[in-house]
Parts: sequence; structure tokens; C-alpha cells
Amino acid sequence: MQNHGIKKIVLAYSGGLDTSAIIPWLKENYGGCEVVACVVDIGQDREDLKGVEQKALRSGASECYVVDAREEFISDYVYPVLQTGALYEGSYLLGTSMARPLIAKALVDVANKVGADALCHGATGKGNDQVRFESTWAALAPHLKVVAPWREWNLRSREALLDYLKERDIPTTASLEKIYSRDENAWHISTEGGVLESPWNAPNKDCWVWTVDPQEAPDQAEQVTVTVKQGKVVAVNGEAMSPFKCLETLNAIGSKHGIGRIDIVENRLVGIKSRGCYETPGGTIIMAALRGVEQLVLDRDSFKWREQLGLEMSYVVYDGRWFAPLRKSLQASAESLAEEVNGEVVLQLYKGQVTAIQKKSPNSLYSEEFATFGEDEVYDHSHAGGFIRLFSLSSRIRALNELKK
Repeated sequence: MQNHGIKKIVLAYSGGLDTSAIIPWLKENYGGCEVVACVVDIGQDREDLKGVEQKALRSGASECYVVDAREEFISDYVYPVLQTGALYEGSYLLGTSMARPLIAKALVDVANKVGADALCHGATGKGNDQVRFESTWAALAPHLKVVAPWREWNLRSREALLDYLKERDIPTTASLEKIYSRDENAWHISTEGGVLESPWNAPNKDCWVWTVDPQEAPDQAEQVTVTVKQGKVVAVNGEAMSPFKCLETLNAIGSKHGIGRIDIVENRLVGIKSRGCYETPGGTIIMAALRGVEQLVLDRDSFKWREQLGLEMSYVVYDGRWFAPLRKSLQASAESLAEEVNGEVVLQLYKGQVTAIQKKSPNSLYSEEFATFGEDEVYDHSHAGGFIRLFSLSSRIRALNELKK
């Protein structure tokens, strides 16, 4: 046992195997310090939260705080990112990435409340989450020490963790049978490990948790109407709801049609490639609705700028730089663009696909008078010749110079 000068540690606690073992390990290896568990409810499986306080106390925690952050997660973290259109490496909707800074911030709040002098997470030394947690803590609480057991202890396997708890007579519902590593919140669920560790293995049925196999989804398409105000979803099928309730409703509708499945190999920040299956049914519908309204409202240059914002934001959020000035600057620009992104979209859901089939906006720049292929009186086709001549002038001059040579 070492004395690290730490008397009280707040741990990001889930009730799973890793964090159950971390509590006694901290007490044994950090001078008998007090461990306060903090569970942040961001919409994960309700079964995981049942009895979580008692579980933490049985593992040796002195207290356990359960913070309900479901509405905050969607309204203050997910919706702002959606305004930018961020997709990491073209497909990942950043479910885990957006959640970690909120969890980390909640731990800082609890640490300030209980007078802790250190923070602890259960992220491994191979993943992105360690960066996200610690970057947030550096920005919000640089005076607090950070403890990362996976970078210190010699417990390297599930078997070792189970033996560690058994030796200390600490009960756990975990077992050796767990094959996959999963992360779940209101926005998505991810599945890694098991058969997915080989990219040549196709995912099996066990790799998908929320969504129906698109091949087994209903043969009848379903339509859903989404109302958008300033780049945020405010109502589903005409019923105004909070951001979390909108998502919850769309998750239920999308899941039964197999919406939002992706199977990707992504580049982690630490340089390792990882393969995962992600399910984001409601989020996929929301993204399609927002992009549908943008198509009507944003002019060409504004849309191009929004796409650039989304690309940059995807890396900023993935890398855990939520509280950095760059994220706030990107967000301010996206909010400005979203001021007139108001409208309504009807989306058709069918066997894994989302298609925006109807869209309208009071701020639409689309004009049937100008766009028609029929006869019109508002557009003079002869004007296009002068425009093209000026638009291609540099190419013309370059070609004339080549001829002179």
C-alpha cells in the first residue's frame, strides 16, 4: 500500500466487472482512501441501474451518487453536434464520444460536492475513453489528481478480475461467458469483441441488440413526420416533446424497421484500428430529417461550410476536446447556420433504410418557378451563356496561352 496523498476519490462507476474491482483496488493501493462512486444515467439499460447504489456500497464505496443526465445528454451534447452534421470517418454517429465529456463533467461536480482530491475512470490504456475523460478533467478540474487503474494494475483478464473479487468476497453478477464489450446510452449501443475481432467474420445475430434484422423487418413501410426548429428536432408525428423523448420515440420506431445499423473498422485516437457494430436507430432518422430541411434552406456555400464544420467537429468530439475553444467556435458557427433550419420532413422507414420523401420549410430557397422543367417566365436560358463564359474564363485564358506556345 502506497500513500499518494489522496484521501477521497470519485470513480466513474457502472456496476460492471471492471469498476466493481476498481473500488477495492483503490482502497488497497491508495492508502485506504475513501471511494465515492458516481453513476451517470444517460439512458443506458434500466436493468443495469437497478440496485447499482447497493452494489457500489457492497464493493466498498462510502457513497454512491446516481445522476440523471438523460435530458442534458441529448439537449446539450447530442443536439449541438447534430447541428454540425458530424460523422466520424463518414459513418459513426459518435454515440460514445458525445457521452464521455458529460460523464466526466458530472464526476467533477460530485468531486467538488464531496471535497474529493482525485478522479478515477475504468477506461483501458488502449482506447479513446481515457483521453476523453482526462481531457475533460484537465479543462474543468486541473487541480484534481487522476487515477487510471488499467494503466497501473496487473489484472489483465476477465478471469483475473473475477478471481480478485471472489478473494475479497465481493458479489458480482459478471461471469466468464461475456463475449462482447458493449457501451449503451440513449443515443446508441455499440458492440465490440468476440467474433468481431476478425474483420473477415460477418457479424452474427448476437452482435445486434436493439434493432430487428432488416431482412426480418415488416414488409410494410412506415412513415414518420419529424418537425425541426433551428436545426433541432422538437416534435414527432405532430407531438411536441423534449429532446430525450423525441429520441426515445424514434428509437422505438426505428428499431422495429432495422434502422441505424453500421459495421465499421475505425481509427482510434491512440493509433489502433478497432471493429465495432453500432446501432443508432433514432439518431439515423434524426440525421436524415435535419439534412432534409437543410437541403431546402441552406444555399450552396452555406451547405458546403456546414459540411466542413461537421468534418472538423467529428474529430474534435471523437478526440475528447469537448471543452476546448475550438469546439465552442465550431458550435457557434453551426448554430448561426441553423437559425433558419426550420421545417417538417416525412421519412419512410423500410427494411433498414430511411428516405425523406416529403419536406417543407417556411425558409425554403427552393422555387418551383425557377426549378421547373416545363415552360416558365422567370428564367431566361440565354443568360446562362454569359455566366458560363465568365465562370470558365481562367480555363479559356490558360488554353489560349498554350496555343500561343
